[in-house]
Amino acid sequence: MNLKEMLKFADEIVFAKTGQHLDDLQDAVLRGTLQRETYKQIAKDFDCSESRIREIGSELWQILSEELGEDINKKNFRSAIERLQNASVVNFGQDVVVSGTFNICGQARHPPNTPNSHPPNQETSNTKQPETSHQDLSEMPELGNFFDRTHSLHTLTTWILQQNCRLITLTGISGIGKTSLAVQLVQQIKDEFEYAVWYTLDEFPTIDKFQSNLIQLLSNSEKQDLSPTNQKRLPLIKYLQNHRCLIVLDDVHNLFCSSESAGKYKPECEEYRSLFKQIEKLSHQSCLLLIGWEQPREVTQVKNQNTAIRTLQLKGLDIAAAREILRDYGLAESDNSETLIHRYQGNPLWLKSVATLILELGGAVTELLPNDTILLPEDLKDVLQQQFDRLSELEKQVISLLARESQPVDRIKLLENDTIPLPDLANALQSLSRRCWIEQQGSSYTLSPIMKQYIKTRLSHLTNIDNESTFQTTPLVNSCFLKFGNNAKTSKYHHQR
Repeated sequence: MNLKEMLKFADEIVFAKTGQHLDDLQDAVLRGTLQRETYKQIAKDFDCSESRIREIGSELWQILSEELGEDINKKNFRSAIERLQNASVVNFGQDVVVSGTFNICGQARHPPNTPNSHPPNQETSNTKQPETSHQDLSEMPELGNFFDRTHSLHTLTTWILQQNCRLITLTGISGIGKTSLAVQLVQQIKDEFEYAVWYTLDEFPTIDKFQSNLIQLLSNSEKQDLSPTNQKRLPLIKYLQNHRCLIVLDDVHNLFCSSESAGKYKPECEEYRSLFKQIEKLSHQSCLLLIGWEQPREVTQVKNQNTAIRTLQLKGLDIAAAREILRDYGLAESDNSETLIHRYQGNPLWLKSVATLILELGGAVTELLPNDTILLPEDLKDVLQQQFDRLSELEKQVISLLARESQPVDRIKLLENDTIPLPDLANALQSLSRRCWIEQQGSSYTLSPIMKQYIKTRLSHLTNIDNESTFQTTPLVNSCFLKFGNNAKTSKYHHQR
């Protein structure tokens, strides 16, 4: 087959599956693949984003795999076509669709009893043959609407595929889009790995069940000697050395203690520390991606290009991408849309929450958000409450200080506060930064407007509610409130506390 015949062959398969011929972009992806171009080159030639090209490619490989009954990907597409040519499966003039499958007509010249042999006119299976892709992505959420994260996608893809990083943490405040980004990433690069798995750690609170499930998946594809002397399974790291695996662990913060500094393991989860250290230190060809509000303490945020361990702290969407969210709510063309995006820091979840509230109150952005007004819908407060409850008492004291200041607080001013010892203050700032609660601007620290409003709402209980208040503080916190300028008059409740 020449290039034109190969593309015609692929077009007929796609048409049999979807009822539609290849569009220009799909044709460009297959043409570039057959000409051994990278996704980046195809994107440049077609004046399109690389992430879009990868998405189209992933859809095409899925269709071709299902219709041909074997795992097809970018790497083996040409060889699969050539193999079919050698088998003389070339009569596609009379394509037949039977029960939603593509029926390859013509007599195949496979040797008898080979895995690919079948009688003439026998339809191929509409499902992937088992043990070809080795993917367990049943716990991976559906992507849904994905907002532009081109730079972050490129960074993660480079770390994993080009720099062969072994351990990567993807962190950020709740709702920022960590999981959505990871889903997009996995969909784009999963075919580069022998195994791709996604686990959510609330399902695996201890390491035994996690390792058992993963080792079972990895060992089932191996032809093991089942004699009594060889029934013991290898350690997990050995499988990661023998196979190229992409392992995603979502909600990794469930491994760590609440009311402690960031990244402190629960006693029953300590064995994860040893596993992460093995994955970082020992030579292997796999990658572990951790997603969560916090990262392990042994994973530093300091960028060092010479190590196989990296951290990406996700920030909010840019104006153009955030407007896509507001457009779904009919608020994208509002005069205050850009102000709204800045105020809620481009956080997808925060924007959706406040947009819902605005619509339910009549959709008047200007009336509901005059000047620097911050709305905190109840569902948003619930999300922040979950993360606030994880903070240590020392961290709560520090953010209470920062919430009282209208401008970023210089490090020197923080050090002048004699209510918190310097070593404790330094540790609290580091922990809050790792939890994405505070922002550092040079030598100054600040809270985002949303965080600041949430903390002020919590502090208002000190002067406005009685002893049944659910907001519990310590004498040290109260002294901090007074020192940093509480505008509200202290109440009898305040003195009692």
